[in-house]
Amino acid sequence: MNSLWARVEPLLARVQKPARYIGCEDGAATPRYGPGKVSWLLAYPDTYEIGLPNQGLQILYEILNERDDSVAERVYAPWNDLEELLRGRGVPLFSVDTHRAAGDFDLLAFNLSAELVYTNVLNMIDLAGVPVRADARRPEHPLVVVGGHCAFNPEPLADFIDLAVLGEGEEVVAEITTVVREWKATGRTPGSREAVLRALAHIPGVYVPSLYDVEYDGAALMAVTPLYPDVPAMVHKRAVADLGEWAYPKRPLVPLTEVEVFRGCTRGCRFCQAGMVTRPVRERPAEQVRGLVGSGLSATGHAEVSLTSLSTADFSGIDGLLDSLDPALCGDQATISLPSLRVDAFTVGLAGRVAGGRRSGLTFAPEAGSWRLRQVINKRITEDDLYSAVDSAFSQGWHRMKLYFLTGLPTETDPDTYGIVDMARNCVRVGRKYTNRASVTVSLGGFVPKAHTPFQWFGQNAAGELRRKIGLVRDAAQKAKGVNVKWHDPLATLAEGITSRGDRRIGAVIERVWRAGGVFQEWSEFFCVARWEEAMAAEGLSLEWYVTRHRDEHEVLPWDHLSAGLHKDFLWLDWQEALSEHGQDDCRWTPCYDCGVCTGYGLEHMVASNVAPAGGSQGTGQDLSHGHESPVQLRSAVAVHAAVTR
Repeated sequence: MNSLWARVEPLLARVQKPARYIGCEDGAATPRYGPGKVSWLLAYPDTYEIGLPNQGLQILYEILNERDDSVAERVYAPWNDLEELLRGRGVPLFSVDTHRAAGDFDLLAFNLSAELVYTNVLNMIDLAGVPVRADARRPEHPLVVVGGHCAFNPEPLADFIDLAVLGEGEEVVAEITTVVREWKATGRTPGSREAVLRALAHIPGVYVPSLYDVEYDGAALMAVTPLYPDVPAMVHKRAVADLGEWAYPKRPLVPLTEVEVFRGCTRGCRFCQAGMVTRPVRERPAEQVRGLVGSGLSATGHAEVSLTSLSTADFSGIDGLLDSLDPALCGDQATISLPSLRVDAFTVGLAGRVAGGRRSGLTFAPEAGSWRLRQVINKRITEDDLYSAVDSAFSQGWHRMKLYFLTGLPTETDPDTYGIVDMARNCVRVGRKYTNRASVTVSLGGFVPKAHTPFQWFGQNAAGELRRKIGLVRDAAQKAKGVNVKWHDPLATLAEGITSRGDRRIGAVIERVWRAGGVFQEWSEFFCVARWEEAMAAEGLSLEWYVTRHRDEHEVLPWDHLSAGLHKDFLWLDWQEALSEHGQDDCRWTPCYDCGVCTGYGLEHMVASNVAPAGGSQGTGQDLSHGHESPVQLRSAVAVHAAVTR
């Protein structure tokens, strides 16, 4: 594989940000190619600045480059200025590490973290010189792979991808590499592409859309079934049992130092796909976290490290861990940031530690404006929790807060919507005890139901209704001193709704939007809802059918043949609990709800100590640690409870 650098370098003087395309970051691998090696191009379908911090991509990058039988490089979506130059001069998409042509790799693997990047995926495949539709590819073309949270419903991209990986990639990339290496050894003969896809479908967690038949009855989806008896009827996600065995990334790519302290979440927020599909909770050993922090700071030379997870303050030994990350380890000027914090776990002690001496802004996510609606969505933080957290932050020197809310949630009423401004006004009042500069920015996002969540049956609010609710908040905030409002475009929320629960027929819509120039649809300067509406109409598809209608219990959903580990009947019952305004406690500290993950996957909650998190519910008060020292495996009475309930 030859470098394209001689053709790329003259173009970089003509683009806005040439540094996006040169690589050479501290921490970057030096790819070592050789006979028998499988080459991966790990792709993030957004700009370099957005994609570089993605920890999943960085982890796989290290793992694959450490193996003797594989090599990995990276690529990000080129901005429109470079794309125009590439197409005008016939230069294909290239890796940022060695500037090799994307089409020369064995696998082109995309991380999907948001649905509106789907048109970028098609654009990058095309820029690589690879046929956009999978059925037009030949053995010499790369295999196109997708993973990430959006891959739990890959059906809208089924016509364009060769395989999807459900769940976590640390183990499965090795198994894919082995199959592809054997395929390469046979010479990738004509017709062999179908054979290798059949072999890949035997790997747990790998879904090959072309090996399944889809049946419709009018608008309704009736079934998705395998074409061959050896292809699994249900594809189950992959999950790493013990994070302690996967201490990555060891050499993070500058300018970022992040350490994942745990994976998974059992708080049970019903709107949150990430929390549902990443169960169970698996904490990294505290000693390993300390080691990764020290090595990351040493390798990068940077003075800040972020401890990441879906809710970092829920790490069971967070106070002790922060105490141990002292100047001797991190350096006198180093700071520790906790970018994902639960309101009900935020204390004065944590406030004093977060972000060192910088006190510009801090974000909390109450999600809903009333306790009633927070019970519906199972975000069980009280207003007292919020005001206590805000008081802690303002008392430690912050003067700006951002409060993130969703609008368009199930059962939402206007009083719930007005409650958003009431909460923001009260937070300003708390802050004024400490500073006259206290302000709160309300950030409003339109709710989009996601696959594998209890809200997957909910009919999304139409764009007009979202605009009305945003107007209620905006107008009320004008009378609240110190409260500002920002919001996500309801029309972009509509487009996201088309793709989030779409079936294979939406693939033609995505292709039409892309061919009409619709790239970077998650960027406001490029988004155009008319392209989506026109594409839906051209394909004879109804916006109401895909976006705003409610689904019933017995409807076949496009992802029913793909399992995130959650029983469908558990999700349906939790949906009914939501409609009844009943919340559920975190199952780490209460008896098991039998969602299916622990019992079905043979996994257990892994915590770094046997102490419940600050602010966490202890449920029945029973001793769930079973007397073990850290790390502790918690089964939350799985065996007994599952036997009773199923």
